[in-house]
Amino acid sequence: MNATKLACLTGAATLAFAAAGAARADDTPPAAAAAAAAPAGPTALSSPSMSASLSSNSDPLNIDLGPAGKIYFSGQATAFVSSETAAPDKSQKKKGDVSNLQFEVQKTDGVFQFYVQAGEYNFPSLGTPIATTTRLTEETFHYVPVAYIKIVPNAAWSFQIGELPTLIGSEYTFSFQNLNIERGLLWNQEPAISRGVQANYTQGPLAVSVSINDGYFSDHYSTVSGLATYTINPKDTLAVAASGNFDKTSRSSFVTPVAQNNGTIWNVMYTHTEANWLINPYIQYQTTPKDTSFGLPSSASAFAAAVLGKYTFNPLFNLAARVEYISSSGSQVALLYGTKSDAWSFTLTPTLQFKTYFVRGEFSYTKIGSGTPGAEFGKFGNKDDQARAMIETGVLF
Repeated sequence: MNATKLACLTGAATLAFAAAGAARADDTPPAAAAAAAAPAGPTALSSPSMSASLSSNSDPLNIDLGPAGKIYFSGQATAFVSSETAAPDKSQKKKGDVSNLQFEVQKTDGVFQFYVQAGEYNFPSLGTPIATTTRLTEETFHYVPVAYIKIVPNAAWSFQIGELPTLIGSEYTFSFQNLNIERGLLWNQEPAISRGVQANYTQGPLAVSVSINDGYFSDHYSTVSGLATYTINPKDTLAVAASGNFDKTSRSSFVTPVAQNNGTIWNVMYTHTEANWLINPYIQYQTTPKDTSFGLPSSASAFAAAVLGKYTFNPLFNLAARVEYISSSGSQVALLYGTKSDAWSFTLTPTLQFKTYFVRGEFSYTKIGSGTPGAEFGKFGNKDDQARAMIETGVLF
C-alpha cells in the first residue's frame, strides 16, 4: 500500500485492499467457514482451518515426544496461472506464480500448545491486481504470517497470544483454505492477521471469542474484536462478529489502511449444510471516521452481502460458487472504486482432489455499478468490469 492514507483508500484497483484483507489463518477460523469445514480424518489437524472445497492431509507427519505429546508437521506447495481483462498493465494480463509454499509446525494437546506457519504465499483477490508472491509476502506479514502460543487449562477455556487469525468474515486468507481460489470483495475490506491476545470459551452450542489486538496489523493495540457462534443444530450455525478501534492511529502501510484501521466492522453469518450442499450467506457493515489529522475529510461506510456455496458431486469433485454485492457512502473518502461507488461479483470454482493432490479452475466476473473514472479497472482506470480465469494446482502434505 502507498504510504499515504488516501492511496490506501482509493482502491480496490490498487493492492491496498488485497493486503488489507490479508491473512486470516488458522486456529480460530471465521465462524461460518468453521461450520462449513468438511469432516476431517481421525488424525487430521484443525489448523490451518479449511473450507469444504479442499481437504488437508488426514495423516500428517508427526513426532511423538512421549509425555510432552506429539509435534505435527504439515504444508502446502501450490501454484497458479491467471488471465484477465481490463488489466492495469501488460504484466497482469497473463500471470503465473507460487500461491503457497508454506509449512506448519504445531502441538495440539496438553495445557501448553503452539502453532507456527511459515513460508511464501499470495492473496489473489477480486478487483485488485495480483502482486508477485515474493513482494506480497515481504510487504504484508513476512515469512512467518501466523504464530502463537495457546494455553488450554480445561475443555471450556483457552487463551492465545501472538500473530492471530482475525475473527471477522467468512473467508480465510490463503488460497488452499477457501472454497474459491480468489478471495472476494467483502474479504478485501476485512482485517486479517492481528497481533494480540485472545480468550475463547465454549459451552454446549455456544462459542465465544474476544481479542485485544492491533486491528489491520497496525502495531497499535487498541482494537477489540469479538465473535459469538451458536450451533442451532448439526445442519445450521449462526454467528455474529464485530471489531472496532477504541483509539486513533496514523499508521499506514501496504497492509494497514488508515480509514479501516480506525473504524468498525460487523458481520452476521449463517451456514447450512445438508446432503451434498453447503450454503453460507453473510452480511457486512463497516464505518470509517472523519479525522482531518489523518487526511480523512469525512466519515464513510460500506454495506455488503455475499452468498458462498458448494455442491459435492462425489468424493473427488465439487463445484463452489460465490455471489457478492458491496456499496459505499461518504462524499470525500473512497472505500471502493471512488466515492459512493458500488460493485458486484460472481465466482465459479470447480475442484478435483485425489488424496493430497488437487487441481481447480476458476472464472470470476466483477462489475462496478457506479465508480469514479481513474479509480476503476484498466490501464487508465476507466473500465467498469473485469473478468478473470485461473487455474491452481499443488499438493497439501
